[in-house]
Amino acid sequence: MRPDSIDETCTAGVTAGAFPGAVVLAGNSEEILFHRAYGQRALVPSPLPMTPDTVFDLSSLTKPMATATAMMLLVRDGRVGLDDPVRTVIPELGVGAKAAITFRHFLNHTSGLPAWKPYYECVVHTSGGGPTRLSARRGHVFQQVHEEPLATPPGEKCCYSDLGFILLGEVIERISGQPLDRFCHDEIFPAMGLRSTFFVDLIRCAEERPRFPIAATEDCPWRRKILCGEVHDDNAFAMGGVAGHAGLFASAADVHRFIRFLGRCREGAEPDFLPAAVVREFLEADRVLPGQTHVLGWDTPSPGASSSGSHFSGRAVGHLGFTGTSIWWDLERDVHVVFLTNRVHPSRDNPGIREFRPLVHDAVMEGVLS
Repeated sequence: MRPDSIDETCTAGVTAGAFPGAVVLAGNSEEILFHRAYGQRALVPSPLPMTPDTVFDLSSLTKPMATATAMMLLVRDGRVGLDDPVRTVIPELGVGAKAAITFRHFLNHTSGLPAWKPYYECVVHTSGGGPTRLSARRGHVFQQVHEEPLATPPGEKCCYSDLGFILLGEVIERISGQPLDRFCHDEIFPAMGLRSTFFVDLIRCAEERPRFPIAATEDCPWRRKILCGEVHDDNAFAMGGVAGHAGLFASAADVHRFIRFLGRCREGAEPDFLPAAVVREFLEADRVLPGQTHVLGWDTPSPGASSSGSHFSGRAVGHLGFTGTSIWWDLERDVHVVFLTNRVHPSRDNPGIREFRPLVHDAVMEGVLS
């Protein structure tokens, strides 16, 4: 590895204000190749240094690390088929064009549901915040997604949608009979050796907070506080902190462990947890629509303008998170880069990370490949 270029790029990102701090980890199936922290995990109310073991609100990395992995387990056990209609589990979707939506459509963002809706406004405009009210809000969000009109017919267009993954979280809960976070904490995280990966359930565990250094996120204008150890995503908060599209927290080392273990599954080394055929289907599914980059629960590099930079092969998968997090994993070259930042601290109105994401990945990959 040549760390100087990585150090310079990350330090430049902090200096430019693209993010207060970051943790960068590069690894492969055997080991960690690079792991360093930069900048601050919080600026306000007082500065706190970023450390390599800092835990981040992963935002949409919840989709591949929790929801898609849970769906793999349900496929493994024959409890769902990827091309089964979702209405077999959520009968409320058995009306009109929604009756044709399959689990595959949700996983590769071709269900026809819109990208996002501000369901959290039910929290903003409703007084009170006890566990009972939070539980009612969770059911309200599910109902609103059930009733949301489709933007396009299922299977005809790719539109990255939080809504489909919200409903996949509901699918997992209905089939397993457990809350999504409990299913993940019981069935996924221990088996994969994840030590600092968790949801913060605001309904059942409002009085408890994880004891890890945590990167602060936004000075939330409607929650009226600096968020730290509480989910940043507005709709996930409305659902009590646990949702299929957002809500997971983890350190860079745990994201590395997750990728390593999933890679072992893909190679057939952990058949009791996940058969290789299931993992390969999710990571290497065909993309049949024009311009489609999403496989099942994951994205792939966009030709010519990817946040992964210019060195990942065409057989890479990855995902971004709104809070400033990302995973990119090159299946061909056996290398992955975990880049976690708190770019929404103290305000989400900061797009500077778009410039630095590809620069960081290029610096890391040039160091790995040299």
